[in-house]
Amino acid sequence: MLSQLSVLTIAAICLFDQNGRLLLVRKRGTQALMLPGGKCEPGESTLSTLQRELYEELELRLDASTISLLGQFSAPAANETNTRIAATIYRAALPHEVYPAAELEQLKWLDAFEPWPDNLAPLLTEHVLPELGGIWQSQQA
Repeated sequence: MLSQLSVLTIAAICLFDQNGRLLLVRKRGTQALMLPGGKCEPGESTLSTLQRELYEELELRLDASTISLLGQFSAPAANETNTRIAATIYRAALPHEVYPAAELEQLKWLDAFEPWPDNLAPLLTEHVLPELGGIWQSQQA
């Protein structure tokens, strides 16, 4: 018998520091590094989800005017079996230093010119990092 595939709707963000590095997070009890963000609640817009999750995870408040849309993507969920994510991904400059809160265990910075860690979430490797490609590297030139 085939397992039913679940779909989670999420909002996440590419946050870049002043050196052009991308912020990745790892949730407690998991292995995969991913973008900050999380699951949309029923009736909640992706932008509202993103702002709520950023405050919960990083105690970060970003004004909507500082956030731009990168795109919408689908990929296997990093931490849940038989699950795909439907992700709306945004991007913004990180206005100040942040620290892990709530369920986050680790923050990691990814540089465009350094090798990628082996534990990146599929959404990052399949869609987000290729989409950022030249845009991200040109910020560092």
